[in-house]
Amino acid sequence: MLTLAEVAAEPALLTRRVGLGDGTEVVFRPLTHADAEGLAEFLRGLSPESRRFSTFGGYDLAFARELCDAIARYDKLRLVLEEAESGRIVGLLELALDLHPSDIARYREAGIVLTAADCRFGPTLADDHQGRGVGTLVFPLVADVARRFGRTRIVLWGGVLADNARAVRFYEKQGFRTVGAFTEADGTRALDMILDLPAPPDG
Repeated sequence: MLTLAEVAAEPALLTRRVGLGDGTEVVFRPLTHADAEGLAEFLRGLSPESRRFSTFGGYDLAFARELCDAIARYDKLRLVLEEAESGRIVGLLELALDLHPSDIARYREAGIVLTAADCRFGPTLADDHQGRGVGTLVFPLVADVARRFGRTRIVLWGGVLADNARAVRFYEKQGFRTVGAFTEADGTRALDMILDLPAPPDG
């Protein structure tokens, strides 16, 4: 079973190339300490609508450095999608290996007991990479990473906004099922969804 320290020391353990439908490629890899500038550019480029659906603590270089400084220090594994040709970061995929008490409580109300075998997932794509099937192509890699960390289920990081129809369809396509709904502090509705990870292809 992998550890965050092992991945930080050897990012190649989780690095893969993915071909997109238009013939270009993206590199799926762990976030590194050298990514602060590129990550800041990615965050700054997110549209207001993307920021509403994927909320971060900042969208500038200071916050990007904060995420890079956090590598292997807490429970988070952050992966990026990088254009193979240009090196531009076009996606941030976050896995939290520990669960938040509020998530545990909400799922318990739905009759689901979350355990240490569960993790939280939250993806964000650059606006020009949304709606292109990129998430569907890379999600099997995310699922494989979760399994390599000993996880057997994935829940959504903070849920998904109920009015984010494209995201809800994406998660359903990957096999997530809706188990509950809740109201955010600002009054918006969000859905809790969960995925039981299938066994690896080689069994």
